[in-house]
Amino acid sequence: MRINHVYKSVNRPLTVLGVERRLFFFAAINGVATFNLMGSFLGGLLVFLALFLFAQWSTQNDPQMLRILLNSARYKPLYCPVKFKPLRVKRISHD
Repeated sequence: MRINHVYKSVNRPLTVLGVERRLFFFAAINGVATFNLMGSFLGGLLVFLALFLFAQWSTQNDPQMLRILLNSARYKPLYCPVKFKPLRVKRISHD
């Protein structure tokens, strides 16, 4: 029997300031875009902070939430709760 050691650092998500790195990048890009488009540093900072706080909450609840959300469009045809049809199960009693 072989024992494989698993280290915690392998299973931890990659984060920047406690936020999953892709979400942090998304918040930073939107903050900069708001600053460039509106010409308001305060507006860009507020957008960044709002998205950063949402990303921090998302990372604390489920670090894989972004991956699941992005992949949900691909697997949508497999399960649609609106088209759910209950199965009829016939129970046979053995008397």
